[in-house]
Amino acid sequence: MRLLQRSGVRYLLGHRWQVALAVLGITLGVAVVTAVDLANRSALQAFQLSAEALTGQATHSITAGSEGFAEALYPWLRIEQRQRRMTPVVEGYAEDQARAGRVWRILGVDPFAEAAVRPALGGIGTAGDLSGFLGRDDRVLMQGEVARELDLAVGDALELRVRGRVRRVVLDGLLEPQRPVDRQGLQDVLVMDIAAAQALLGRPGRLDRIDLVLADEAAADALRQALPAEVRLRPAEARADALLDMSRAFRLNLTAFSLLALLVGAFLIYNAMTFAVVQRRPLFGRLRALGVGRGQILRLVLLEAALLGLVGSVLGLVLGIVLAQGLVGLVTRTINDLYFVVQVRGVQPTGVNIALGLALGVGATLVAAAVPAAEAARSPPRATLSRADLEAGSRRRAPRLALGGGLAVLAGGGLLLVSQALLLAFVGIFLLLMGTALAVPLLVLVASRALARPAGALFGLPGRMAARGVSAGLSRSAVAVAALMIAISTVVGVGVMVESFRATFAQWLDASLEADVYISPPGITGDAAAPLEPGLADRLAAVGGVERITTGRYRRLPQAETDWRLRAYDLGGERAVGFLFRAGDESVWARLRTEDAVLVTEPFQSRYGVGQGDTLALPTPAGEREFRVLGVTYDYTTSAGAVIMAAERYRHHWDDDTINSIAVHAEPGVAVGPLVERLRVAAGDGALLRFRPSAEIRELSLEVFDRTFTITHVLRMLATGVAVVGVLGALLALALERAREMAVLRAMGCSVRQVRRLVLGQSLFAGALAGGLALPLGLVLAVALTQTINQRAFGWSLSVHVDPALLLQALGLALLAALLAGWYPARRMAATPPGDALREEME
Repeated sequence: MRLLQRSGVRYLLGHRWQVALAVLGITLGVAVVTAVDLANRSALQAFQLSAEALTGQATHSITAGSEGFAEALYPWLRIEQRQRRMTPVVEGYAEDQARAGRVWRILGVDPFAEAAVRPALGGIGTAGDLSGFLGRDDRVLMQGEVARELDLAVGDALELRVRGRVRRVVLDGLLEPQRPVDRQGLQDVLVMDIAAAQALLGRPGRLDRIDLVLADEAAADALRQALPAEVRLRPAEARADALLDMSRAFRLNLTAFSLLALLVGAFLIYNAMTFAVVQRRPLFGRLRALGVGRGQILRLVLLEAALLGLVGSVLGLVLGIVLAQGLVGLVTRTINDLYFVVQVRGVQPTGVNIALGLALGVGATLVAAAVPAAEAARSPPRATLSRADLEAGSRRRAPRLALGGGLAVLAGGGLLLVSQALLLAFVGIFLLLMGTALAVPLLVLVASRALARPAGALFGLPGRMAARGVSAGLSRSAVAVAALMIAISTVVGVGVMVESFRATFAQWLDASLEADVYISPPGITGDAAAPLEPGLADRLAAVGGVERITTGRYRRLPQAETDWRLRAYDLGGERAVGFLFRAGDESVWARLRTEDAVLVTEPFQSRYGVGQGDTLALPTPAGEREFRVLGVTYDYTTSAGAVIMAAERYRHHWDDDTINSIAVHAEPGVAVGPLVERLRVAAGDGALLRFRPSAEIRELSLEVFDRTFTITHVLRMLATGVAVVGVLGALLALALERAREMAVLRAMGCSVRQVRRLVLGQSLFAGALAGGLALPLGLVLAVALTQTINQRAFGWSLSVHVDPALLLQALGLALLAALLAGWYPARRMAATPPGDALREEME
């Protein structure tokens, strides 16, 4: 066995280019998986640490949705309900004016109540002189480690933008939490006295929640019965779990795309190990004839694969950590745009990340090498000495592989059609890809034979030989075609999905942005929608050039585990103009204005299983009230879903005249630009509002959309890069392997130019075949991604839009990859004297 190992090492050292390409493939695959895993884990850990630090020892929280509740509930709980271990909270977000991209969480607390709930903040009430902190509305506390990192000292000022206004606050003290979880979780928190936070955030007399420590669930049930109807008592971790659940589909999508890159890398390892076995078949045959056992040959090949996998995995981990530094910014930006505010300062690899990368890299390598290793071990000595036996075996196995591939495709299609689980849907997509890859050898044989005559008619004998040559080296070419096909189909599938999503989103925007100008207060993701000034709508309606205005009211209603988004609109008519209906139509608006009825968005229906004809119980100040669902509307603003109600019924049940947005409809022929200026004047000099024409909102919305899918494009390019490296190695190996055959042609009179054309022709034929197979597979993948994956992940229905230019680009990419792969061996073989290769043949 020691001699066999020395033989393996000599082989690897003698084929450095082949080893380098194989290691590069697994390195890139592991790097992509590691980078995505680190980025996802970093964002997830930052959110969880923040949630844990701010939860402290609390077991439950009292909430009332986005509007909060009157602070009088707090003394009532202390006096009437005898609750002692509890603390009130007001929270919001502020942008740091001096540090671009930094968002602070403003946490307003009662310093004297914190010790009972949050150990990290419990020392505030015993910190000595609190007169400055309690007596001023501009004092904040910050974690000492963060202050030192930002070069801030006590007494320094920070400028914060809160709901459009720039406010100056002063650092009054430093927090030095002892627990690591508190030090990490409070990195982006500014602590204020609760009265100061109420003033800063514009929430006088209101609380966002009360955190409590309850003895058991019986105590929780008793308190739940005593609470007013408009508030809810929830487990302390319920809100964090709900937010993480919303982002889980996004993170799963990223992981699936990264594993696709590793899959292509495994194809490359399979290709490299197959080539290594093919090149040493004569050696293995002699060794078998001399008495070397099958098990020894099997262990040798697997040991070589494990060595390559280990080297590639270690390099992939290093590269993945570097890539993660860039990817984490894209991941957190998308989470901030769509779900909640989270700040990630960097990535910190853990033992889990390293173990996962090594396990996936080495595991994928061993799995990929298992087939060629088994083939090398089980072949009789005489067969290993014959290359013809290898190719004959490849042809014999092609129908069986195609049959297995067909079964895999059927199984994958069944999972996509039947299963509702998102993870199983991804398994179905992988089965589709693998099943099609298994059918590639048979497809290569059929295509090579079918196209040989047309290629000969167009390009003469070299064209015919090029087509036949691909099937003659089936054991090599099939792997190269399969790897490139999977990569190009991914380019097509993901590209069509993104284009379909964008086109559907743009169509929805065109239908929804029915007004000319939209007015709203500034805000940050995660903030409650700020109310507009009372009477503002009437002043704007009187502006010259305004035909009519419509208003919107947005709030979150508390439920047992999470909040539901409620949108109440005053459309000023009998039809639901500006909505696209999946179930129902515009005429239901007349009933919504007079009946206890609502609409739900498509993601809400998908998430909670409530659709047209069902009833929905909503918490009102007078208790829960049932509303009938009259229709389902398309909506692409949030995957959490929303309930839509007419403003008349909302005001009737909630006795609330607040509005959060105004839509202005201009009279025919009125220019939008001058109208916006008149609206600003009417709103008043002190009004901090966003006045946005519908065209600008459309542009900004599409910009956020494109930003959201940046991470998807990056992963697609990385996976394609892995595949291009793979096909480069496969076709390069195939061409170099036939050097002796080319030397015979040279000796028979073929010119250097003809040999070069023949080699390039074979590569281009393989590339064209891979591209031709990838286009229909990519379209099937696109349909699965748009109609199944996105529907189950986010609850959005998408129409498929295929851009012919994308298909042409994908085909061009396949041809370019094949051309690059064939260029070097064509040049080398054409320049090699035929006598040298023939001399090797004689030896």
